[in-house]
Amino acid sequence: MEERPHIFGIRHLSPAGAYYLRQFLEEKKPKLVLIEGPNDFNDQIENLTRPETRPPIAILAYTNEAPVRTILYPFAEYSPEYQAVVWCREHEIPCRFMDLPSDVFLALPERSGKNEEEKKTVYDLLDEKAGEDGQETFWERSMEQAADRESYCQGTAMFGGNIREMSAEQEADWPENLIREAFMLREVENAVKSGIAPSEIVLVTGAYHAAGLSNPAAEPMTEEEFAGLPKIAAKHTLMPYSYYRLSSRSGYGAGNKAPAYYTLLWEALNSGDFSHAARSYLSRIAGYQRKNGTPVSSAEVIEAVRLADALARLRGSRFPALRDLRDAAVTCLGGGNFAAVSLAVADTEIGTAIGELPEGVSRTSIQDDFYRQLKECRLEKYRDLAAQELSLDLRENRRVKTKKAAFLDLSRSFFLHRLRVLSVPFGKWEKGKQDNATWAEHWIVQWTPEAEITLVEAALKGDTVELAASFSLKERIESANVLSETALVIEDAFTCGMASAVSYALKALQAMTIDNVSVPELAAVVDRLSAVVQYGDIRQLNPEPLVPILEQMFYRACLVLPGACVCNDAASKEIIVSIGRLNAAVLSHDFLEEETWMEILKEIAERDDLNTKLSGFAAAVLLERGSLDDESLRLEVQRRLSRGIPADLGAGWFEGLAMKNRYALIARLSLWEDLDRYLETLDEEEFKRALVFLRRAFADFSALEKDEIAENLGEIWGFNGQQVSEAVNGALKENERQMVESLDDFDFDL
Repeated sequence: MEERPHIFGIRHLSPAGAYYLRQFLEEKKPKLVLIEGPNDFNDQIENLTRPETRPPIAILAYTNEAPVRTILYPFAEYSPEYQAVVWCREHEIPCRFMDLPSDVFLALPERSGKNEEEKKTVYDLLDEKAGEDGQETFWERSMEQAADRESYCQGTAMFGGNIREMSAEQEADWPENLIREAFMLREVENAVKSGIAPSEIVLVTGAYHAAGLSNPAAEPMTEEEFAGLPKIAAKHTLMPYSYYRLSSRSGYGAGNKAPAYYTLLWEALNSGDFSHAARSYLSRIAGYQRKNGTPVSSAEVIEAVRLADALARLRGSRFPALRDLRDAAVTCLGGGNFAAVSLAVADTEIGTAIGELPEGVSRTSIQDDFYRQLKECRLEKYRDLAAQELSLDLRENRRVKTKKAAFLDLSRSFFLHRLRVLSVPFGKWEKGKQDNATWAEHWIVQWTPEAEITLVEAALKGDTVELAASFSLKERIESANVLSETALVIEDAFTCGMASAVSYALKALQAMTIDNVSVPELAAVVDRLSAVVQYGDIRQLNPEPLVPILEQMFYRACLVLPGACVCNDAASKEIIVSIGRLNAAVLSHDFLEEETWMEILKEIAERDDLNTKLSGFAAAVLLERGSLDDESLRLEVQRRLSRGIPADLGAGWFEGLAMKNRYALIARLSLWEDLDRYLETLDEEEFKRALVFLRRAFADFSALEKDEIAENLGEIWGFNGQQVSEAVNGALKENERQMVESLDDFDFDL
């Protein structure tokens, strides 16, 4: 091909690239524009520029079957590719995508971890050579602030050429790049065969590929070569995107770290006043601070603008770059403390912009299913940006005529839980508001375009919400390494009303070994299975298959619990939670062996070789269950709080005892008499050791509870109860405060 098309090399998501590309197109007046991107996306070009479309948006391609592979092409308003399409629409010039079709792209060998490491090495080297904040700041100073189009093109050509030279024949995807470029040249060749001269064609591609496409030795792919490429069934869709997702996919070709700031650069270029970006950035920081209660004066903003200009000149830049602006904001608006302006910086640099698409555009099957269920469940009014509360009654409503209406709230629950499993941020389950009612659920429901984005991405897992949720649960089961992870899947499958997933997860749980499983792990499994069995009927699922494994896990936990109580104070926290979970399970299910459980608690409460806090807590549970009478408690208190017991062990036991039944303990005057006598036997050093644990034991007691304890002590000491209360609840004197603070570093000779 003697005559060659015009090539405009870009950096994806480059405001300057978009601005100068439009200039370039105005000058060349092409008859065809070919843009990097899978050429089977051409059916989406019209939707990209419809009046109702608002970037950021993205095109997503994905394989039909697992293992699912994807490719994603995001566009912001300042994306050169997007502006190329907009320019072509404005001038009624045809444009097409020219890269490999997605069914070929997705069938190519998957990039290896080694390849990703090779790329990382290349970009690490670029960062090192670029200095300052690495290639991001270098790119902004060198290309985004380019004085004219020629400077920008020279910069991108050098940048793309250097990357290509550094990675040539070293990256694992080097052959893939050559295949892609050969296909792009094939598209050019086909356009020429259709009657368009090469000089009337403009190619818009990343600077890396521009270097390859401009190589005179490069040859287009033949029809035979294209026919021999692997293919895999794939689908694609257009979806709304967000600035947050652009920032989280930072890196060359994938996104940028500050999309809202880059929008300011785009506005500055189009206004012809590049200082607009700096003023807008710092003004928005100030506006955010004022809105959130931090006063910022206009003088401080002006000073920040001046400082940013000065920093830019010192660093050899025409205008302030993002680094200069952030430094100026921290210095002038944050008092030198980044934390003071961090939220404002995130809001100004990343932003909250979310794209929009015309209703019905390229909706995936899972979106269709979502909107169908939204209508069937009468939840359409909750598709609103304002958060709304939704209370559900999962019981059958016998006042309606149809079964569908009778179980409307249960269907709503299944639907919302399936979305929760898919991480679609539509409904937030307020689990803490259950009010001990097995039939009640409370949700906060709020719609955002982010929910739409996540929903589209869930299409990779299934064509319907239920199928996608099932796939997600299966993935979690297969990757679970511990029993509690699988038990959580069982609980989630149960709340989703998916009996087949419950069965599948149960088989996985039964297949997992329980040798050497910790008590906290076993207790967590018992807790989750207990909830499923307890609430099974209300969700119309048969919980009986879970009963044998719940019994097995509970019995196993009982066997190993005493041994687990030989532990240090830090580990005792998890054991206390575990005892609480196991006790709750026994109270909820009469098929669990209560007699066995009570014997285990008595053993832990009575043994002297265990962690004393756990022995005290076991005694507290027995007392709560009515299995520890007053005389037995009195004898145990006297035994544990005696002169022969080390102070930290005695006080630790009392701490465990005080974790439950506080009013029952407060009502027993003899208990406080025993504690008083015990403390009087301690010398100063022993008293300090005991005080560490006693402080912790009483830390969570309310003022009312402390007053009632004070009344007991007043009675024991023969003082007025009010006087003791004031002493107990009053502020410490300086010497007392210093002594108490010194206990934080008390040496227990451990």
